[in-house]
Amino acid sequence: MSKDILFEIGLEEIPARFIRAAMEQLQDKTSKWLESARIAHAGVTAYATPRRLTVFVKDAAEKQEDISEEVKGPSRKIALDANGDWSKAALGFARSQGVSPEQFTFKELAGVEYIYATRNSAGVETASLLSEGLLGIVNAMTFPKNMRWGAYEFKFVRPIRWLVALFGKDIIDLEITDVKAGNVSRGHRFLGTETVISEPAQYVESLRAQHVLVDVKEREELILNQINQLAEEKNWTIAIKEDLLEEVLFLVETPTVLFGTFDPSFLNIPQDVLITSMREHQRYFPVFDAAGKLLPFFVTVRNGNAVSLDVIAKGNEKVLRARLSDAKFFYQEDQKLKIDDALAKLENIVYHEELGSVGDKVRRIRQISDRLAVKLGLSDTTLSEVSRTADICKFDLVTQMVYEFPELQGTMGEDYARKAGEPETVAKAIFEHYQPRFAGDAVPSTDAGSVVSIADKIDTIVGCFSIGIIPTGSQDPYALRRQAAGIVQIVLEHKLPITLREIFEAAIEIHKNSGNSKHSDDELRINLYEFFGLRVKRLLSDNVRYDVVDAVTAAGFDNVVDVVGRSRALMGAVLDQADFKITVDSLTRVSNLAAKATSEVIDPSLLKEDAELQLYNTWQELHTPYLEAMSANYAEEALRILSGLKDVVTAFFDSVMVMAEDEQVRANRLALLAGIDADSKAFADFGKLVW
Repeated sequence: MSKDILFEIGLEEIPARFIRAAMEQLQDKTSKWLESARIAHAGVTAYATPRRLTVFVKDAAEKQEDISEEVKGPSRKIALDANGDWSKAALGFARSQGVSPEQFTFKELAGVEYIYATRNSAGVETASLLSEGLLGIVNAMTFPKNMRWGAYEFKFVRPIRWLVALFGKDIIDLEITDVKAGNVSRGHRFLGTETVISEPAQYVESLRAQHVLVDVKEREELILNQINQLAEEKNWTIAIKEDLLEEVLFLVETPTVLFGTFDPSFLNIPQDVLITSMREHQRYFPVFDAAGKLLPFFVTVRNGNAVSLDVIAKGNEKVLRARLSDAKFFYQEDQKLKIDDALAKLENIVYHEELGSVGDKVRRIRQISDRLAVKLGLSDTTLSEVSRTADICKFDLVTQMVYEFPELQGTMGEDYARKAGEPETVAKAIFEHYQPRFAGDAVPSTDAGSVVSIADKIDTIVGCFSIGIIPTGSQDPYALRRQAAGIVQIVLEHKLPITLREIFEAAIEIHKNSGNSKHSDDELRINLYEFFGLRVKRLLSDNVRYDVVDAVTAAGFDNVVDVVGRSRALMGAVLDQADFKITVDSLTRVSNLAAKATSEVIDPSLLKEDAELQLYNTWQELHTPYLEAMSANYAEEALRILSGLKDVVTAFFDSVMVMAEDEQVRANRLALLAGIDADSKAFADFGKLVW
């Protein structure tokens, strides 16, 4: 026999950004509790709106499952005393398991006899467990921010106003902060009323009748369908940003899409400003024409029905007009600010108490950028663009627009720089130096943008590392992991001829001169190399097997372009060449013996046997082409050349005794293997491959 379980926690409005995680947490904790309580069921479903978190359990068994399990106790030696009677340890084990010693059995495990007790436990009625179980689930839930209310010590995301707790048609005896569970839920705040939930299976439809769509997926589909229908009717393109859709989804219980308009004169403001103002302040979706040009319309979602939508639209238009007027004012005022005056204001903005002002950071970015640009061999024109971009890359931080909308940093810098008469490349690079801003974002397209982006990011990373701010666990308040990944992405996508160590050194030297570092340069280098190593491994692991990643990074990842090429070539060889394992086995055997070499000097006159002469000569023929291919980042060609040693290595081991009695001969053969191993290890540690 089974019954459904329904548990609804009615709350004051929950912040939209908390709701999905809370819903999933409630579902997960309920599932785990049911499992630990041995209550069989046919599935757990979670629902959520701004005012409720709900879990529904289908066909929960009315009684726990009976259990019979065998428990291992102490060994025979410990369980019996010298007289053959049960020891205190055995009697204590019997009490802990609720059995008598006469029920013990002996079984052998790994050559040792142990006593075993069979513990039987009859399942209890599910109804007797639900009150305590549900209360435990609620107490175990966590949120980014909690509240206390009244005189209660209990904390939750928002004050609890009602509870629905049903097992079938029966109300579960449960009370939290003087709110007693019942079978009465609440509908939409304005359109609905209280409603009796006679049994759990009626919950969704009962709330629907009170203008509440509790199913998150249903609400999302309804919003998207309405937006798409409106776009089709008006021949619009309505930009649906995922994070905005997510927020709107958890702001409404009955979604109704509507649109409004704004004065077309506001379109003289940069498009990004208007879009940001609509999205961030008003939660509006912007509207575009077929060419991607912003139109003087907006789309929003009402928490209610379609009654009086024209009135609602006019109210939203009025609010938006005020917002856009503010943006227009900020934009016009910002253009009166000269770049030099803006730069002077950066001296008064603290970047970090131990790393100085934003002005100090800009000067470091300029120095690092210049060094990197020279390393990259850029033209004089580009060197000039890099320097100017670095000098003014942060000037827009003191503008009113960026103060109002921090996410527009760089965007406003590009626009204001262009209007101030800066070269187009410099203006564009100001925006690009923040790229990539997030995973999947584009990298800078210009040389100036790429160099200054790397300089800005490595200055932040080295600066933080130098004063002891190194990400641990999930803590990364300065987004250093993202910035390191951004550097790796820029170097890779542009195939920049620069190593990670060269990037590190440019920043380490600048910070050393500033006297901020709490660590030695060598400590910094080690920490930075390990930190970036994890970023490179994560990049490779998107498309490459873990053992291949381990193999190629063991050979070094200082050259990002090179390690990516080696990983792809090795992955292709592992997947596509059936006989490649023979090559790997040969190189691994070479590596194992090469570890015993005490010298790298090879005396050809000591190579007497045909197989070792053949190995030496073949290696000599392949050595230079192999190094040239490696130097040119032709990884597939390098691996093909290295694989050419397979047959001669096999023949060598088949007919030559490496560990010869003659010490000179033995040392010479080990030196030969060490030379081959050095070439092999420059590509990968083949011993890390898993077959």
